[in-house]
Amino acid sequence: MNPADPTIAPGLKSWVESANAADSHFPIQNLPYGVFKPSADADARVGVAIGDQILDLARLEQTGLLRTPRPLFAAGSLNAFMAAGRDTWRSVRGQVSTLLAADTATLRDDAAARARALVPQAGATLLLPVEIPGYTDFYSSKEHATNVGALFRDPKNALLPNWLEIPIGYNGRASSVVVSGTPVRRPNGQIKLPDQERPVFSPCLKLDFELETGFFVGVPNGMAEPVSSDEAESRIFGMVLLNDWSARDIQAWEYVPLGPFNAKGFATTISPWVVTMDALAPFRTRQPRQEPEPLPYLRHDGQHAFDIHLEVSLRPQGREQAATLAATNFKYMYWTMAQQLAHHTVSGCNTRVGDLMGSGTISGPDAGSYGSLLELTVNGKHPVDIGGATRAFIEDGDEVILTGWCQGDGYRVGFGSCAGTILPALPQA
Repeated sequence: MNPADPTIAPGLKSWVESANAADSHFPIQNLPYGVFKPSADADARVGVAIGDQILDLARLEQTGLLRTPRPLFAAGSLNAFMAAGRDTWRSVRGQVSTLLAADTATLRDDAAARARALVPQAGATLLLPVEIPGYTDFYSSKEHATNVGALFRDPKNALLPNWLEIPIGYNGRASSVVVSGTPVRRPNGQIKLPDQERPVFSPCLKLDFELETGFFVGVPNGMAEPVSSDEAESRIFGMVLLNDWSARDIQAWEYVPLGPFNAKGFATTISPWVVTMDALAPFRTRQPRQEPEPLPYLRHDGQHAFDIHLEVSLRPQGREQAATLAATNFKYMYWTMAQQLAHHTVSGCNTRVGDLMGSGTISGPDAGSYGSLLELTVNGKHPVDIGGATRAFIEDGDEVILTGWCQGDGYRVGFGSCAGTILPALPQA
């Protein structure tokens, strides 16, 4: 945390009153970026969430109230802004913070300019914030890896020998990453039933969520130019919530010997607002102790975990209220984002602006903090209560909702929500 950064001062208030509510996810200390349409026939542009409003950065840029090295915000993605680099990120954040501060009259006292610059979130359409050239998902929660290993292997040897040495990951499908609110179709695929010799082609019978976060690469590296753990965070633009939808029965049949494929590639949902590393700086904390000590390229000093409270809930079709399934925290992650990026590039792999890296399922130390139904229900053997009904796995019509926030002194830095509703599988040919 940089104590000299005025944008994260706990006492800072905005003239946007909704941003000052103690439970708002979007106070002036947050200022996350997203892409939106103010109306159905409008062009997409970049904005910042502030309370229940969106500050239209394209409008501010056009009127000269926001100074940038070149036009960046009349765009359908954050990529051009991310590619402009850290100095521009921090300059824009500082300017936006000043414009929204309670003691700045520029917009506060100009009703016409304020009306043009602010758009109610409730009336806007939120879009996928980033054009994503590549997507990698990791497997970095020791609790989750242990729980899953115990389910399918000897519980005494739940972790494979390499798990404590390297951040395990797989390359996913960037093409099927969707923004919160996009319906998700139940996948069809090959399933090997226990009592049958050969697989059958069937809709997924064990559809699951995975409670994750993701980060976007803002400063890329070239081929054969690995990124060290010490410098990796300076290349990260920000974080989102991420639901790595998983077809567990398709996965069980296909994952040997090369890992997940169709079981993961049908959809990944992310939240629309990207919370920057500057906004998260006050919530740094010490990562779990790593034993054995990582190899030199994976070592980093200081605090590289973040105290982010995370929750997942499920709302059955036709019900108004969602039932909370689990609550956990990002600080439990064994491998840090910096280590994930360092390991991803150590062999010479290049990254691009907008590359998305998923954390892997985030589980905590007790059953109430497990980040998947696979763990919560012990692979469907013990369905969870959702208030008048139970779930072993996700059913058609269910809406799964992820949310998360960092708790500050009188304010929250939140991520909003990451939600998706399951549609029935397509008819089989």
